[in-house]
Amino acid sequence: MAALGKIRKRGVLLIIIIGLGLFAFIGEELFRSCEATKNDQRQQVGEVLGEKISVQDFQKLMDEYTEVIKMQQGTESLNDEQLNQVKDMVWNTYVQTKIVEKEAKKLGLTVTNEEMQNILKQGTNPMLLQTPFVNKQTGRFDANALEKFLADYKAQQAQPSQNSQQYETLYKYWGFLEKTLRQQTLAQKYQNLLAHCLLSNPIEAKASFKEEKEEAQVQLAAFPYSDISDNSVKIEESDMKAKYDELKPRFRQYVETRDVKYVDVQVTASAADRADLQKQFAGYAKTLAAAADPTDVVRKSTSSIPYLGLPVTKVAYPQDIAGRLDSMAVGQTYGPVENKQDNTLNIIKLIAKQQLPDSVQYRQIQVGGKSPEAAHHTADSIYTALKAGADFEAIAKKYGQSGQKTWLTSAQYQSAPSFDNDTKSFLYSLNTMGVNETKNLVLTQGNAIVQVLDHKGMTTKYTAAVIKKDIEFSRNTYSGAYNKFSSFVSANQTADAIEKNASRSGYRVKEANDVTTAQHYLANIHSTRDALKWLFSAKEGEASPMYECGDNNHLLLVILDKVHPAGYRTLDDAQVREVVKTEVMKDKKAEKIEAKLKGVNSLAAAKSKGGKVSTVNQITFAAPVFVTATGSSEPALSGAVSATAQGKFSKKPVKGNAGVYLFQVDNKVMQSGKFDEKAQEAKLRQKALQSASNFMNELYIAANVVDNRYLFF
Repeated sequence: MAALGKIRKRGVLLIIIIGLGLFAFIGEELFRSCEATKNDQRQQVGEVLGEKISVQDFQKLMDEYTEVIKMQQGTESLNDEQLNQVKDMVWNTYVQTKIVEKEAKKLGLTVTNEEMQNILKQGTNPMLLQTPFVNKQTGRFDANALEKFLADYKAQQAQPSQNSQQYETLYKYWGFLEKTLRQQTLAQKYQNLLAHCLLSNPIEAKASFKEEKEEAQVQLAAFPYSDISDNSVKIEESDMKAKYDELKPRFRQYVETRDVKYVDVQVTASAADRADLQKQFAGYAKTLAAAADPTDVVRKSTSSIPYLGLPVTKVAYPQDIAGRLDSMAVGQTYGPVENKQDNTLNIIKLIAKQQLPDSVQYRQIQVGGKSPEAAHHTADSIYTALKAGADFEAIAKKYGQSGQKTWLTSAQYQSAPSFDNDTKSFLYSLNTMGVNETKNLVLTQGNAIVQVLDHKGMTTKYTAAVIKKDIEFSRNTYSGAYNKFSSFVSANQTADAIEKNASRSGYRVKEANDVTTAQHYLANIHSTRDALKWLFSAKEGEASPMYECGDNNHLLLVILDKVHPAGYRTLDDAQVREVVKTEVMKDKKAEKIEAKLKGVNSLAAAKSKGGKVSTVNQITFAAPVFVTATGSSEPALSGAVSATAQGKFSKKPVKGNAGVYLFQVDNKVMQSGKFDEKAQEAKLRQKALQSASNFMNELYIAANVVDNRYLFF
């Protein structure tokens, strides 16, 4: 009871303590919930129609498409530009697919398995023709070859072999193409449905034919706006506001953009760096000129162009090197010489210049044995038999080979980074052997009996050793630039200070307007993702930290100057104001010219008012006429001429893009050509479909797309 009394006495205090405890508990849970939401948002690459895609899922799509591109191009890796193209392609495909799928679902459109089978049987879809399942004789996709592959793949899964990885790669490739083919077919069905909603009729067809074929010749009096000084035109703010309201739809933007000011320091080689590199290259030139075999000299120089030791065409060399080869004598060493276009120093030594085939048809028998000696012995026997007239293919089959004829082109090998000695010997022999010549090539692990059957495309081939290296800055040069710019950034941490003091320190403040999250680079400088992430989290007027970016040769400082939210840009916006001012200026000048032309009803009167008179031919309603006197295309003038009868003077001045016009129609004729009602209607439907092709843009706007790729890629 005493305890209860104490509790009652302290009841209010207990309630407060319990309340605070509950509040803390709820607050902690709320904090955790908010953190979880933020973490979830941090993992979202974007959003389409309210559906979010995570970075993991988007990366899977990226990896899938990257492997397809690598397989198609026969490369092991993609460069930055290619990867950016992949990112854009994957994102655009993802967005379009989601949008089309939603619209198709409303209409009940699908792509059935039967439809897919029909597409495969027809075998004419361009995507199918890019696959390995194309019949070489017909040039069409072979569904039977695909079925055989899928059956073989299933068997490989049950009993893996050394080719399992190749099967897996090709299976994934086909899976991607099949998925893409379904998406493409669904989009085409939707577009075709839309196309059939657009109709034409005989009356419209006849009118459009006349608009295309009726040509007018006029005497034109032009009064250019440029003849009136801008200073003589008074523009009121009310004029600006009225014109802005008229043009407002032009100024709508559907995504947020940001304007920035920035200081970019590109580090380049100093005079001392260049002198050191020139000294180094003088040594290379001396060593290369004396070397009987330039292989080690080129390798140790770390040249960007490997020495293959094989005759290759000019295409294998950069343009600056290829352009020099014909003027050089065999054995000559040229350079060092600087190429300012690619910022390199270069040395060339021409080893050989020969007339050789660009393509060689050959066949071979590979000969092995328990030891290299045994292989050599067997190869000698085969070679002797062939020289005595034995059938090549029969002997090849005896050794488990087909001996089939194969074409080798220069392009297949001349861009390789290196060759082992066996490959080099093999390729050199094919290049230099005569037609019907047979050779017994001794290789490291055996022999190859090679027979050349045909040559094509005799051309000049060059064996050249090239040392090409970038003119790079040294560590000391970079450190000096870094320390100087770092000191500037530390001393100027506000936008005003940066703009005020940049020129004093030798820097220039530049501008980049309307930056969006869809951009890969800021100010076209590579590796600026961190700067972009900062930009879209910063507030107006903020200055960024210093970023090391580019190809390890740029230092960057960014100021967020202006944020343009999605919606209508206002008249306060400098770019908008300039556009509106230009249009108001044209209106005011047109008013002055039109006032001057009141009562003018002849070409002579127009000329007396200062009109620039000229003859203009071939004016049609279907295309805007170009007026040389004003340097502008004028659609309104084309319409006015079309509506004026032959021999008549224009009823009133025509206000155009670059001036005001009066005209006299001298003649109207129909171009040759017979009216085909059905063909003209088809043309009009196609034209309407092109106009309606903006449907995807409208659907995109309605899909509320959010693009956060800049946060991750």
